[in-house]
Amino acid sequence: MKDKRTGLKRIWKDNQSFFIFIGLMLFVRAGVADWYYIPSGSMEPTIQVGDRIFVNKLAYEIKVPFTDINLAETGSPARGDIIVFDSKAADNRLIKRVVGLPGDRIAMRNNILYLNNQPLLYSGDDEDQQELLGKVLHQIHLDKNGSPLSSFNTVTVPEDHVLVLGDNRNNSADSRVHGFIPMDEIIGKASHIAYSLDNDNAYMPRLARTFQALE
Repeated sequence: MKDKRTGLKRIWKDNQSFFIFIGLMLFVRAGVADWYYIPSGSMEPTIQVGDRIFVNKLAYEIKVPFTDINLAETGSPARGDIIVFDSKAADNRLIKRVVGLPGDRIAMRNNILYLNNQPLLYSGDDEDQQELLGKVLHQIHLDKNGSPLSSFNTVTVPEDHVLVLGDNRNNSADSRVHGFIPMDEIIGKASHIAYSLDNDNAYMPRLARTFQALE
């Protein structure tokens, strides 16, 4: 037993800096910031398959690392924010754009969003358009063949929830499929593309997308 303890002490002494670095990295990723791989095209063209997204976990609250214990509120989601959340309804971690806040009345008619009975402003061609959501101007992609997801009746976002949509508007399983998103499922706000690899080109880096700010 003594030899075993001596061996462990030697390993710690010889690799102390490495272990401290790993511990700090895990602490930061658990409570401050992290990055996530994007496996689907539901947020195209804003976010592409192969992007690694930097997520600010302090954007809305401070939690004890490795727990769900909330220490302080630092903000609240705004319309146009791109959020990462653990969806119980989808049983998956998702990334979508916040469209509706608590109390908002939201409807969609032939891919035109109505916020509190007012249509949003759009520009562009039939498939690739720009949508003005509050002060956030961002791109969306529409399927020219239409989709059952292109319209829904007016809903009111309940307290402590948000309504989210994907920018690839007709090819996204979002609030139209899984319902409103509880605030306590939100992990953080996606702010930048950390780096991007092209899955269709031998995973070559897309240098132009490195640390690109998200709209």
